[in-house]
Amino acid sequence: MLFAVEVAIALYVRDRFVRPYLGDVLAVILVYCGLRAVLPIRPLPAALSAFAIGAAIEIGQAVHVLDLLGVQNRVIRVVLGGSFEWLDFLAYAAGAGIALVVDQRVLSR
Repeated sequence: MLFAVEVAIALYVRDRFVRPYLGDVLAVILVYCGLRAVLPIRPLPAALSAFAIGAAIEIGQAVHVLDLLGVQNRVIRVVLGGSFEWLDFLAYAAGAGIALVVDQRVLSR
């Protein structure tokens, strides 16, 4: 369900909040869920890893890694993004925090 929401945001939303920030929050939650689903990883390391993955992608945007690698695939460019924004790190932290809290307080019951 998270993946479908992410795809819908990427394809149809063109605004200044949902796509750039809420989309990033949800993306980190999606990464967190993926990590917890396929790896025997505890909640805190999963949250830190999901944040680190988001941060690595953001740093890649800052140095234009897709351009440096000559990546022209539209899907990859949409998924990984193309513009660096400092506030995205806050969105990644929020997503990791939300995922961690929901996992520890809601799902663990």
